[in-house]
Amino acid sequence: MIRFATALVLGLFFTSTAVAQEIIPIDTSHWKVQARSYLLENYKGKQAIYLQGGSIKLKDSKFLNGTIEFDIYLKKEQAFPGVVFRAVGGDTEQFFLRPHLSGKPDANQAAPAVKGITPWQLYFGPRYSFPYEYKYDDWTHVKVVVNNNQAQVYMDYAEKPNLSWELTNPVREGELFLRGGGASGMHLADVMVDENNFEMVDFKPIERKPIEGLIPEWEISDMFEVKLLENPNDVSAVIEARTWGRKVQVEEGTAANISRVQTLYNGKPGETVFAKVTIRSDRDQIKLLEFGYSDRVIAILNEKLIYKGMNMWRSRDYRYLGTVGLFDAIYLDLKKGDNTLLMAVSESFGGWLITGKIQDNQGIKMK
Repeated sequence: MIRFATALVLGLFFTSTAVAQEIIPIDTSHWKVQARSYLLENYKGKQAIYLQGGSIKLKDSKFLNGTIEFDIYLKKEQAFPGVVFRAVGGDTEQFFLRPHLSGKPDANQAAPAVKGITPWQLYFGPRYSFPYEYKYDDWTHVKVVVNNNQAQVYMDYAEKPNLSWELTNPVREGELFLRGGGASGMHLADVMVDENNFEMVDFKPIERKPIEGLIPEWEISDMFEVKLLENPNDVSAVIEARTWGRKVQVEEGTAANISRVQTLYNGKPGETVFAKVTIRSDRDQIKLLEFGYSDRVIAILNEKLIYKGMNMWRSRDYRYLGTVGLFDAIYLDLKKGDNTLLMAVSESFGGWLITGKIQDNQGIKMK
């Protein structure tokens, strides 16, 4: 049940030595609340919103560059509170906390969302996360600074940024959201947005070493239901029914993000596409393909099923992340001439991804 508190606002002004910066009142005049439930109340000395299972969206305003600040009172439970900015449809930029992973390397996450999917299984590691010890008995202050394709985050009034990263979606203004807690909710307070302050400080994003020799590009089919591949006798018909023309390149030197060219949440049945590459071989030969995917895959070579696997979050144990890399391999029985390799990739959560590499390229050429 949604509970309302009247005449409560987050109030007044915050004054620094140089400029008066306004705290945006949290009320229905300034924010659209989209949550399971919420309560406006005075909490731990601040006028706050208790937000359960949802978000608040800043009304009548678009965000491009500037500084976003807010306070959050964390609980030590699984939740993903944080800020979502430059939201245009399903494309957004994000920084969120994982308060249940305090002190761990993935205690937080910077990542885009592409057509409604946040591919954290691609945007992982110290380039997009940092260890941080959270407190659960006081307010945590979060400050995010955005300047074109650059962003930085400062935790608890740090003098230097805790993380600098490069934004991957097109630079364009969009809507601004704040997310609260999960099932039990968390308090947010003292939200400030300063569009005139977007200076980067010591911007040095961590570089990720690319995987050498990856298949650089995959052609992507239209979307279909993976159950169509349950009968091996139907494989040729499923392939014949597909439409093509979309191509996606490897990102982060690691994997191709299928969401760049295909929309999973389009209201139509289907969670699977074919990612295709043609391998021209100068003779009959066997080659080892190392590959990675998210979340599920069926490999088909020359219309014959040769592999089926699962790499979902928590699919192998309760802390299994399903991050993508060259963790699986199959031997390809190539015939002289053109060989069509199809990877039927299905997505559920964390990224719609495909990658692959043939270590020994002697006698073959990718088309």
